[in-house]
Amino acid sequence: MTVAVADDYVYLDWAATAPLCEEAAAAMAPYLAPGAANVALGMNANSLHAPGRAAFEAMELARRSFARCIGASRPSEVVFTSGATEACNAALIGLAHAKAAELKRRSGADAVARVIVSEIEHDAVLRPAARLEAEGFDVVRLKPDADGFLRLADFEEALDERTVLASIQFANSEMGAIQPIAEMARAAHQAGALFHTDATQALGKLAVDVGALGVDAASFSAHKVCGPKGVGALYLKARTPFEPFLLGGGQEEGKRSTTQNVCGIVGFTAALEAACGLLEAESSRQRTLRDGLYRKLCALEGVRATVPALDQPDAYLPNIVHVLVRGFESETLVLRLDAMGFGVSGGSACSSHSLEPSHVLRAMGVSTDDAYGALRISIGRYTTESELDRFAAAFEDCIS
Repeated sequence: MTVAVADDYVYLDWAATAPLCEEAAAAMAPYLAPGAANVALGMNANSLHAPGRAAFEAMELARRSFARCIGASRPSEVVFTSGATEACNAALIGLAHAKAAELKRRSGADAVARVIVSEIEHDAVLRPAARLEAEGFDVVRLKPDADGFLRLADFEEALDERTVLASIQFANSEMGAIQPIAEMARAAHQAGALFHTDATQALGKLAVDVGALGVDAASFSAHKVCGPKGVGALYLKARTPFEPFLLGGGQEEGKRSTTQNVCGIVGFTAALEAACGLLEAESSRQRTLRDGLYRKLCALEGVRATVPALDQPDAYLPNIVHVLVRGFESETLVLRLDAMGFGVSGGSACSSHSLEPSHVLRAMGVSTDDAYGALRISIGRYTTESELDRFAAAFEDCIS
């Protein structure tokens, strides 16, 4: 059975995944040529023959461009992965194990290493943290305030001489709260710990400069910036202690073994270059659209904003609107709106099949009843004001 999507369907779930952009599609097209034509670029980048060298050259050109876009000091600090989930897993486990080994050599075999995360991280961070805890690490989970922000004072209080790693997201994927990453990274380093940030949602919406942020590692995903799915990247600062997560043929300078997805890497980089070029104009445009939609939805009876984005417009991502709808469940709203031709979500796509309220909302202190009625509307470079006007009218019909 084939699910048909109408030509006038309005897609408003960009935080889950973004449509492929023209720049990425054009960059990948030569790598998708079938048969003999594919030999020119589509071969294994680790082979010594001419087709392999051509693929390697294309990959390294992309790596240099990617490094420039994120402010890395050298291309070798960019490790290409299968996505942000792999990058986060590699960072949490690889950095924590390497740094814990240093702690044990310095303080003795009985030293218990500490890892700090927040309660509102994506599961790609929370689950590796839980695995580390099962291995004997002391894992501290910081609680946000009611507006979705982590307090720097709480972070600093959690740091001690046993802390080996902290991992705090740059921006939350559900309500868009932006965290003080540079200040936290500085505090972590003063305590002798490494710092990783999951920058998946921030990339393409905020200026992401890993050098200015001072982080040791950062995770990214292509499909959040209109690139292809199945490819991501891990920024790993030079000389940072790291135990490889994937073992095998030693690709990516031994940091991530497996044959690289050159087609995806080239597409990711093209999408990122386009997003960086549009960043200032699009952030301003999307913030205006976001604020207008917040006002229209929250004027309806029974609807309220989850966070004060209108009062603190620069403290949240410019492309996410998050509301709580009294008397409705997220799943009902999502399916009703889908039938009316609008694609939205109740939260993170990775947990969209769960019937439990969002762990992010629970951590923020939102009641269970309110959390069941959560709705996330997220926009992007192809979203228009007229589409949001149509959505607002459909939403009013939906709840009335």
